[in-house]
Amino acid sequence: MRALLLADTKVELYSTDLPPENSIQLIGTDYSTKNCECRIKDVACLGCGNVVGYHVTLPCQSCIRSCNNGHFWMFHSSAVFPVDRLDQTGIQIMLWGSLLNSKEHNEMSDDDLMMEECLQMNSHI
Repeated sequence: MRALLLADTKVELYSTDLPPENSIQLIGTDYSTKNCECRIKDVACLGCGNVVGYHVTLPCQSCIRSCNNGHFWMFHSSAVFPVDRLDQTGIQIMLWGSLLNSKEHNEMSDDDLMMEECLQMNSHI
């Protein structure tokens, strides 16, 4: 998913909840930024060795409580290219809309859906 770095909206990132297999490695020690207390670790490409992004290894309470999409793997858009994720069939591209298939979700407004997703994410942690 394409995203912008909250601390600097000029920085474009790609985020995911699952890291790519057999292509990256966590490197270095955990660190925090000045914006929050999340613990972060750099991610390097196994092919070239360059740092291509970072992983939130331990989200802080403030970030956990705020609405988020559960994506803790961030990649610099200048260092990687996005790949569409396939659905359970392995044929079709996964779309957000296809994840909501119950009658209740179909009848909810966009604002209600956003609030429910936020509450679900916060209650699972």
